[in-house]
Amino acid sequence: MAAKGKHRRPKSNSLTRGLAAAGTGGAALVIPVMGATTAGAAPAVTHSAPTMKATVLAAAKPAVVKAVAKSAPTSYSVVVGDSLAKIAHDLDVSGGWKALYQDNRQAIGGDPTMIHPGLTLTIGKQAQASTATTDRTATTARADRSARSTTLTQATAAVAKTASYTNNLDGWIRQSLDIMAQHGIPGSYDGIYRNVMRESSGNPLAINNWDSNAAAGIPSKGLLQVIDPTFQAYHVPGTSTDSYDPVANITAACNYAASHYGSIDNVNGAY
Repeated sequence: MAAKGKHRRPKSNSLTRGLAAAGTGGAALVIPVMGATTAGAAPAVTHSAPTMKATVLAAAKPAVVKAVAKSAPTSYSVVVGDSLAKIAHDLDVSGGWKALYQDNRQAIGGDPTMIHPGLTLTIGKQAQASTATTDRTATTARADRSARSTTLTQATAAVAKTASYTNNLDGWIRQSLDIMAQHGIPGSYDGIYRNVMRESSGNPLAINNWDSNAAAGIPSKGLLQVIDPTFQAYHVPGTSTDSYDPVANITAACNYAASHYGSIDNVNGAY
């Protein structure tokens, strides 16, 4: 399941910074000079509070700016064409896209592939401004979800025990549909079958090792070609945590499709 962004980077102001040296005896004073030119686009990373030191570094040694960005938190605004993997690579983020996602999970949400132009990310340090409030809210939410989750997990397990399913595509789809019904996830046999045949030809061990997701280290897997972050975010309690498991893969993919498209029945191409 490849979630691709079609984005572009915005143009920057046509301003450049130069250096003028004023001599005073044997010493030289370096003074930044700003003037309008036709220079190319500036780097996408923007510092919330530029300093004289940062300005001089940017003008004299662009490579040093990356080191400065790594040592202190900066903000980055997502543009068209971005992905977490691309941003992490371009900005040399320690820990790669996974660390970038963890640092900005509250802003991004449960699916790391669903970033959009204009989203502001923190680079270099985990955002902690609202951690205490978020933790309290999350604790209450977890308590509210706990009883429902336990009930649904038990219902899912009961489905597997009381019904008999063949160990083939037909059986996997039928078992997934029964589990989806317990969790209120929409979808039909025909919708699932059609998408399975397009994505994997019915091979539960299918894996895509060539696209942009694979290049980012998160290849699409299984019957409905789900990447691990999406599988984990939309995993249905009571099913296997192995993304290659046919029933778990189908059910998680249908849960994702319901969230983004209303139902797996509405998916007619790459999703």
